[in-house]
This record gives sequence, structure tokens and C-alpha cells, in this order.
Amino acid sequence: MNPPSMSPVSIHHILFCLLFLLPNPSLAQTNIPVESSLTATKGNSSWLSPSGDFAFGFRSLSNGDAKNDQLFLLSIWFNKIPSETIVWYGNQGRPAPENSKLELASGSGLVLTNPQGEELWKSENILGTVSHAVLNDTGNFVILDSSSEVLWQSFDNPCDTLLPSQVLGKNKLLSSRQLEESFSRGRFQLRMLNSGDLVLNTINLPSEFANEAYYSTKTDGSSNASTAGKELVFSNSGSLFVSREDGEKVYLSQGQIPSTSDFYHRVTLNFDGVLTQVVHPKNSGSSGSWRILWSQPQDICSDVYVRDGIGVCGYNSICKLGADNRPKCNCPDKFTLLDPSDKYGSCRPNFTQSCAEDQERLKLGPMEDLYEFEELVNTDWPTSDYALLQPFSEDECRNSCLHDCMCAVAVYRGGQSCWKKKLPLSNGRIVPTLNGKAMIKVSKRYFPPTDDPRFREPTVKYKDQKTLVLVGSVLLGTSGFVNFVLIGACVGFFLIHRKQLKKISTKGKMVETNLRYFTYQELFQATDGFKEELGRGAFGIVYKGAISNDVAVAVKKLTSMMQDKEKEFRTEVNVIGQTHHKNLVRLLGFCDEGQERLLVYEFLSNGSLSSLLFEEDPKLKTPWNQRCQIAFGVARGLMYLHDECPVQIIHCDIKPQNILLDNYCVAKISDFGMAKLLMMNQSYTQTNIRGTRGYVAPEWFRNLPITVKVDVYSFGVLLLEIISCRSCLGKQTSGEETEREALTDWAYDCFMEGRLDVLVEGDVQALRDREKLKNLVMVAFWCIQEDPSSRPTMRKVTQMLEGAVGVPVPPCPFPFNSCNSSIVP
Repeated sequence: MNPPSMSPVSIHHILFCLLFLLPNPSLAQTNIPVESSLTATKGNSSWLSPSGDFAFGFRSLSNGDAKNDQLFLLSIWFNKIPSETIVWYGNQGRPAPENSKLELASGSGLVLTNPQGEELWKSENILGTVSHAVLNDTGNFVILDSSSEVLWQSFDNPCDTLLPSQVLGKNKLLSSRQLEESFSRGRFQLRMLNSGDLVLNTINLPSEFANEAYYSTKTDGSSNASTAGKELVFSNSGSLFVSREDGEKVYLSQGQIPSTSDFYHRVTLNFDGVLTQVVHPKNSGSSGSWRILWSQPQDICSDVYVRDGIGVCGYNSICKLGADNRPKCNCPDKFTLLDPSDKYGSCRPNFTQSCAEDQERLKLGPMEDLYEFEELVNTDWPTSDYALLQPFSEDECRNSCLHDCMCAVAVYRGGQSCWKKKLPLSNGRIVPTLNGKAMIKVSKRYFPPTDDPRFREPTVKYKDQKTLVLVGSVLLGTSGFVNFVLIGACVGFFLIHRKQLKKISTKGKMVETNLRYFTYQELFQATDGFKEELGRGAFGIVYKGAISNDVAVAVKKLTSMMQDKEKEFRTEVNVIGQTHHKNLVRLLGFCDEGQERLLVYEFLSNGSLSSLLFEEDPKLKTPWNQRCQIAFGVARGLMYLHDECPVQIIHCDIKPQNILLDNYCVAKISDFGMAKLLMMNQSYTQTNIRGTRGYVAPEWFRNLPITVKVDVYSFGVLLLEIISCRSCLGKQTSGEETEREALTDWAYDCFMEGRLDVLVEGDVQALRDREKLKNLVMVAFWCIQEDPSSRPTMRKVTQMLEGAVGVPVPPCPFPFNSCNSSIVP
């Protein structure tokens, strides 16, 4: 008996079902053949998935901002909804300049090049020959060989987002963005550990050091290996769970999950560290928006606790939880953001406080007249404690902090516990259950520098008046004979005291500098026997030390090989001791004992500018706004040295190694050991060549007068380094410098050809601020003019940098070389 024949409809249905069982990812998608390419332009520059739900290609970063019209991000995004939300991006989040090209190459897969043909990024680990590529309707971009084997896919290289059907295997991670509109690597990670545990943690940028997890699924299998997690799965139905080795599932998703046929789904690790699942209705036109289904952790402000670093918000900031479980960061009163464009960044106080300054200010009156407290209820910085006092009353707590020069904040809790804290404050948060308050010590008024005569004179008069009142009272209340004796004693004391003052003041006039004198033994103990070396130069070695109250200092031990050592030493002490500016390293004291001569400076924890600028990893590049503030600070410091010091100072060796950074990355000029002094009635001085190769002005080699303009030239080179994060000395390799095109020549070529994007290597923040970038570049070229008379003064440079005066287009800085005659707009 013959089997019944199958109807055409049945065969059609079987074939249709088999179509979905075949493991060929190129089915139902439009193939992208080898040698296909996209160009970063404002027109059509993307490949679409078959349904059109997703697009892959270049997204403009302008967002209506003309400054960013020429920047494009290689990315994948939702294509049918108004927000066009980005779900993946290449090139480590760095934007590509306009007219960059993306090509699908047979040997390398995706290759991104800039308009000059230089490779910016490529898909890694391509093992085989590429045949074609597809963008699935799941949002996965897949590169395949001729047998449709997967060679590379975006799902295996996630950024900050997971899509339905995507899996996160062991030792894989999501990394947050730096900010909402900045796609550089941020501080937060979602990691599937090798143990099987899924965790959220912060990292201490720019390193990879992972801090303790602030969220965990606790699937490490520590009690039973079969319960260990295997992978994180975002299922086609929209559920997110950890799949365990025993087949069980640990769900992260909560509540009712809308259908993926009606809603777009994504899980994103936001730039502020909150992992969130959101949905958006399909075919909603312009009326739909993303809606939160759930998020973890529930209270990120309280859950993130970083013992050796910052928490959710920057240093000295306070984290407050919003209604959507997202954090909000705020600076305390009398503190401001270090970077105004980063509201989640660190805050700096609008006043200065140090033990040395407090000691001087006490001459004006009691501490109660100098400081007051700003109170914040249920606020704490739990990792900044250095002392716990209990049982203590609130008044005792406040008074203890007031009279402790190290204390910046006192937190009083529970009616008996007082925690004293010092700057910088970290992990700031508002905790409703704290049952206490933070009392922030802030100055009542502005204090001039401690070595300013206007500061010292009222103190002397105040003390003299008290003495006169006391003496007068005694004289009026005693007999004539006793008065005669008292007057004689006072005159004798005055003569002896005057003689002692004269003796001190004639020894190099040290008393005028208001510095502390140290014995050699004191500094030997302070540096633990000169144990920890910070750096060395032509005039000596610098060691780290600590003086009274554990104040960190840098001790410069002048070498015995130094020529005319005593003269150089007296120069530094007498002149630097009289200088006081926020952008100059402050000299605190000295030692002049036998053959030993040492200088004691304030210690700056962030080291030199060179270590901040010349990172090989582009991801670790210092933010543009911070680099601008550093440049402005150096300019102000030089203007002070040239125009505002009692004695005009030429530094002669401005370079990144001589620019130090404090806790808040405020730039301070150091190393005045090579400075030559100019009296105000002198126009120039001539001396031997001083400075460092690459930063030395041409007049040093041409037997021309040496003026303050040599510092202007060095600052121009430094400014180009700050802009480009590229050393004028070449790339350091194994302690040696490699030769390459001079920074000044290369930068001028970039400027003339309109290639500022190349100069800053695609720095998105710099290119968003293109007008400021262009102005800073032009200021640099004015500074490095070969003719000293063509260079502006540092006062004019500072005004141009701050926008107080316009910056005209500079002439060619190299009149003895060939220069292009016109600028490409």
C-alpha cells in the first residue's frame, strides 16, 4: 500500500519550518560583500538589518552642536525610534573625523581609517578569509567566511549594552561610558567572573584595578560546584538570568516582562554604575520613550564603598539617590566642580587650609573668628576618617575639629561619636539612617598669602598694642622706684632683642622670607634617612618626608658638586621665600648647616605633568578640560614670576617635568634652582645656555639678550604638548628617545592643513570645543615665534587663553624655514 501523498501546502509548511532550523546566520539577511565600505559623512553612511530595526555605520556626534559636525562614532543603533539609541561602538569609543572610511577587508575584517589613510581600528582575532558580513535583526554584526562560519561578531565584543539573544560568558564584561555623551571607558563594570559569580564593581582609572563588588548574584558555587554560574543570558523573551551548571536559572529580571515582539529591549550599564533593563514600544512613532523595568543596585550611593579611591561621585562630592534609583552628585557649599562639564566629578574647596597657614592666621585672632561650620544632616564620607573620639558631645566634636589644622569635616553620630576627616573626602553620601550630621569647616573670609606684608603688619600692631596696654597698666599701678626698675628692664630687654633680630636678619636676610629653619637632623628624621627618592636634577635630589602633624613635604638636598652652591642656595631661599601664588610650588623652609644645604617644599601628590600627559594608551588620556585648566594655571604662574614678583624671575627651564600637580590637579611651577633674577630696572641678562633640549628658545644659540621671552617660548612648546599629549622629545622607548618629526613643525602643518583632529588624535572633548582648541593652538604659535620681539608677554598670553582678548592668526613661527602660506579652514 502506497503512503498517502503530501499536499503542496504541507510541503510548504515543512520547508518553512526547516528554514529556521538551519544554522546559517546569513539567511534572511542582506549580505555585505568584501570590499564594501562606508564613509563618515552627513549623508547615508550605514548598513541596515533586514527589518530596518538596527543600523551599523557612522553616527554623527553633533546633536545640533556645530562644533561636533565633523565627528562620527562607528556604532550600532536602534534605527526606527527617534532617540536612535546606540547599543555598540568600535574604536574604544573614540570618534573618527569626517571622511574617515570603514571597509570590510578579506584578511582583516572591519578596518577603520582616517582621511589620511592611517588605521584607527580593526576587528581583532580574524582567523580565516572573510567572505561577507551581515547585520542581524537581533542587532548583531557578524563577519563570516565562505562556509558561513563566524569569524567575528559584535555580540562577542560588547560595550555597555546587551540585547535579547546575547550571552555574556565567563571572563567577559560590560564597561560603562565615561559620561552620557562621552563614549570613552568609564569606571563601572559588569563582569562574569571565572568563578561563575556575576558582579558589578568600580575600577581605579586609569588602571584596571577592580574594587570590591557592590552587587553580586552570589553564583560562585562556593558551597556546591553545580550551583556555579556558567554564563549570563539575555533571552529572546526579554528575561535576564545567570545560567548555572546544574541547569537552574538565577533571574535578574523582575516583574512582568513585555513581549519582545511589541517592544525593543536592552540592558545597559549606565555611566553612573546602575545596571538597568529598559523597553521601548515598537512602531510608536515620535510618542514613545524608554521605560525602566528594573535596575540594580537598589541604592548605589550606599552600596558602592571604595576604600582606596572615589565612590559613585568624585572627591569631596555628595551622592544622593534619585527617584529612578540613579545617583545625583553635588558639591557642598563653598566647594565647586573641578571640571564644570563633569557634574559627577570631583569638587574643590573655594578656600585654602593648611597647618602652616593656620599658624599664621592665629595671629589675627582665635580660630572661632577664622572658621565656621556648614552643617549637612545625615551626610557622611565613610572612608576619610583619621580619628574617632568618644564619648564626645557635639560641642566637643566641633571644637576639636576647629582647632585641628588637619580636620576638614567632623561627623557627629548617635549622640556620642565624633569622626574627624581630612581632605580629599571620598565616597560621600546621604544616609537617612545615619542619625547624625556632617560639620564642614570653611573659612569665614578670604585670607591673603601668609608672607604678604599686608597680612603681617596688622598682627604686629595688634601684639604691640596689647603689650603697650599691659605695660601701661603695670606702670600706673606701681610706685616710682618700681617703675624706674621696670623701665630699665624693658629698655634692656628691647636692646638685647633688637640685637638678636639684627643678627638673624643679617644672615642672608632670611627673616624676610617668613620660612621655617630646620636642622639637618630634623630633616634626616623627617625623610627616614633620605630613603624615598622622588626625583633628581642638576642641582640635587628630592626626597619625600613628613614634618610635624604628619604633613608631607618634598626635601631637596643640594648636591655638593654644584658650582657656586652657596650663591644658588641663597638665591632660591631669598627669592622663592618671598613668592606666593597658587600656581607656584611653595617653599616651606630650609636648612643651612655646615656643608649641608636643603630646601623644604610642599609635597604634591599627583607628581609631574609629564606622567599625566604622555600615556601610551589613548584611553588613559587626560580629559581636555583638565588639560586646559593646567595650561591656564602654568600661564598664570609665569605671569606672576615675570610681572608681579618683588624681583622679576626668569625660570629658564619650563617643561612638563617641572610642572607639578596637587590633589586637585592644579598646576604648580617648580624648580627655581636654575632661575636667573632680573631687577626691575634691568632689560636683559646674558648668561650660559640653560634649559632642556626641545624647550630652549633660539636666542640662547644666537648670542642674543636673554629676557623673559625665553619662558614664553618654552611655554608655547609646553602648550602644544598639553594640546596633543605628544612630547616634543619624541616617544620614550626603554629609556631612550626616538627621533621623529619635531612637534612644533608637525603641529604647524596640522594647523595649516585644517587637521586639528589629527593634532589631538580624535579627542572628542577637544574637538567638541573646536573654537577653544583653535585659539590655544594659535596662542602656542605666537609663543614660539623665532623673533623674541614677536612673542607676546605672559600677561598677554594669559589674556588670550582666558578669552579676554582675541587671538589673531599667527605668522609662520619659522621665518628661516619654508611655511605654507594659507590655512585650510
